[in-house]
Amino acid sequence: MESTKVKERIFLSSPHMSDEGYEMQYVKEAFDTNWIAPLGENVNGFERELAEKVGSKSAAALSSGTAAIHLALKAAGVGEGDIVFCPTLTFSATANPIIYQNAIPIFIDSDYETWNMSPKALEEAFEKYPEVKAVIVVHLYGLSADMDKIMDICKKHSVAVIEDAAESLGTYYKGKHTGTFGDYGIFSFNGNKIITTSGGGMLVSNNVERVAKARFWATQSRDQARHYQHSELGFNYRMSNVVAGIGRGQLKVLDQRVAKKSYIFEFYKRELGGLEGLEFMPSNEWDEPNYWLSSITLSGKVRPIDIFEALEAENIESRPVWKPMHMQPFFEKYDFVGTDVSEKLFGNGVCLPSDTKMTDEDLERVVKTIKGLWLE
Repeated sequence: MESTKVKERIFLSSPHMSDEGYEMQYVKEAFDTNWIAPLGENVNGFERELAEKVGSKSAAALSSGTAAIHLALKAAGVGEGDIVFCPTLTFSATANPIIYQNAIPIFIDSDYETWNMSPKALEEAFEKYPEVKAVIVVHLYGLSADMDKIMDICKKHSVAVIEDAAESLGTYYKGKHTGTFGDYGIFSFNGNKIITTSGGGMLVSNNVERVAKARFWATQSRDQARHYQHSELGFNYRMSNVVAGIGRGQLKVLDQRVAKKSYIFEFYKRELGGLEGLEFMPSNEWDEPNYWLSSITLSGKVRPIDIFEALEAENIESRPVWKPMHMQPFFEKYDFVGTDVSEKLFGNGVCLPSDTKMTDEDLERVVKTIKGLWLE
């Protein structure tokens, strides 16, 4: 009689605590000292250690990457009616804070070389909207955008640059960490990211004064007074001391996680690279990705939906590439500059399971399921 036992779930990218228990050491310290509420040594330490890791002068630990983008926009002076350029191929958290500031997003297409913001489309956007206030650049799935070209364009137009490196902690562009090229960089520690604090984010910048101001806004803009006094609008965006303790422990294993993500990508590339119509996300000589999610595109008889359904039948998680913002019901009223690259990447793209806890047996299970579609 055939077994009906459900196969163990293989996740796309789930939290992975250190084997050494680093996280619990810091969390226990927070409990032992009763520093449970926001602020404390873990918050200070996480800010300091993350800034040192990526090579930035200052950092502010916040409740989410979204909060970090919001405060970066505010620090850059973005306000009502201002125009902000934003990649269309991204998660909505990149674009939502533009609306929080009552500003106007203009969505920029991708290129096939990086899957990120197209420098050509960016140039066209500046010609159409020369009065732009800020540019948000995303490093999608841990792939670096072409920062030299993008920064040259932005410097020529004297515009603030915010790097959404939510998916690219541990990625290098020409030997330098992503998130440290623009005026502001942001990282996310959501549960599915390469390291996690369960939820949280970080704002980094070499502008120490602006980061201090962002930290002030994030703490309800509470003035230095004996009583509660607020001269500016504030936000409840600070990271808790317990969560920051998890982050400090996770940061110790970041390099291990990047190495495992790279191993997963190379495994897929070796096993699936010869399948007709299947291509992997791009690699460039100047890019050292963290391979947060190993992603492919399809152009043959096998369609993305075929892979989604085949993997789900085996209790394996996968998902489409991000649906472009200019195709989203909420954002479709805003202008888009480019061609159809982002739409094609969305229509043809698949994010494969890239969980750092996956064994070779798990990887073989994924590969066998996908290969089977080419044999039908």
